[in-house]
Amino acid sequence: MVDLSRPQTPDPYPLLPAVDAFDVLSDDVTDGAPLKDDQVAARGNSSPHLRWSNVPEGTASFTITCFDPDAPTPSGFWHWVLVDLPGDLREIPAGFASGTLPAGAFHVRNDGGEAGFMGAAPPEGDQPHRYFFVVHAVGSESLGVDASASPAAVSFGLAFSTLGRAIVHGTFAH
Repeated sequence: MVDLSRPQTPDPYPLLPAVDAFDVLSDDVTDGAPLKDDQVAARGNSSPHLRWSNVPEGTASFTITCFDPDAPTPSGFWHWVLVDLPGDLREIPAGFASGTLPAGAFHVRNDGGEAGFMGAAPPEGDQPHRYFFVVHAVGSESLGVDASASPAAVSFGLAFSTLGRAIVHGTFAH
C-alpha cells in the first residue's frame, strides 16, 4: 500500500476573496463532525439537506458545491457543483441532487465524472477528509457557464460573482 502521509491542506475558503458570510444549517451534516452514511459514496451517496438564511442583499441565484481539499491531488476533489438555483430558494431536501432541479438550474460534472452529487470516498487508510458544503450567494441570475464547464471554471466565475458564502463541513475516513 502506498503511504499517503502528508500535511493537512488548508481550508481553501479563507484564501479566496473575502465576501459576507450567511447562515446554513443541515439535518444531515453537523459542522466538523463525521458525515452520516447517507453522504458516503459506498453507503447512501445522497446529497444532504441544506437550509440557509440571512443571505446578502442583491442575491439573484445560488450555486452549491461540495469540495474535498484533502484528496491526495494538487487540486482537491469536487464532489458536487450545482449552478443557477433560483434566488428565492432557501432550502433543499436530502437527495435533491438526484431529483428534478428547478428551471434553469444544472449540475456540472464532479471530479468523479458524473453530473450530480458524489458522496465521500477517500482512499482506504488515508487521513480524515473534510467535505465543505458551500452555498454561494450569486449577484446574477446566471453564473454565465453551462453544464460543460469544469468545477474549477465554475469556481473561477464565483470569484467574480459571489456576494456571500455559507459553509458547513463534515468529515470522513475509512
